[in-house]
Amino acid sequence: MELWQYSGIDWAAMVLTFLAIWQIGNKNRVGFILMIVGNSCWVSLGVMTGSLAMIVANILFLLMNIRALMKWSRET
Repeated sequence: MELWQYSGIDWAAMVLTFLAIWQIGNKNRVGFILMIVGNSCWVSLGVMTGSLAMIVANILFLLMNIRALMKWSRET
């Protein structure tokens, strides 16, 4: 398997997801934006690999992160 088989989208998705979790743990709303971008990368990877489960799951996660970002924005 080639390291850059998916043009680095897999690596970007992983890094963005971990950074997002870290930021959300620090109660920083930028974590939700990072997670939304990460979810978009995971959806792209799902398309590249033909994984319907990855696509559906990450679209749902993306929607939940948008909802959370909107709720956090209203509270401050």
